[in-house]
Amino acid sequence: MSAPVTIRPQPLTDAAFAPYGTVIETAGAEAIPINQGTTTRFHALAELDTAEDGGRAILSVFRATSRPAPIALRLMERHPLGSQAFVPLVPHDWLVVVSPAERPGPADLVAFHARGDQGVQYARNVWHHPLLVLVPEQDFLIADRAGPGENLEEVWFADGAHAVLDIARLTGT
Repeated sequence: MSAPVTIRPQPLTDAAFAPYGTVIETAGAEAIPINQGTTTRFHALAELDTAEDGGRAILSVFRATSRPAPIALRLMERHPLGSQAFVPLVPHDWLVVVSPAERPGPADLVAFHARGDQGVQYARNVWHHPLLVLVPEQDFLIADRAGPGENLEEVWFADGAHAVLDIARLTGT
């Protein structure tokens, strides 16, 4: 078994995340006053890509639990038939791990530190790690695809290979 690759999360920004999808946040978004001026609509923060092979857009809530520290990354997943958006329902920071590689390994991973007021939409076919939260339990609103076809691919790293997230500066440990 090889030594793990250490990955340090970088701040989640539009520019850094653009190759993988869209950052969902109100900062810089088109703000439209509605409901007689009592509500602000932050318009079109992301556009779902779900129509492939007769798919349809759905909303779900995922309840994530924290993983033991140090956080070891051993697999990645992607959705070839549609995009997938994650928006935290409580303002706790969380982690996003993606890869630009066609078949990712530990050295190909890119990690982001998302604030509790930021969500992401993974573009179709983008390799990403399942939810990674920094608190014991955190709920997310998920917008993704339902419908026919196989919309989940996973790749597990070979022979015990893995990456470890260096989150000490994020958690103070």
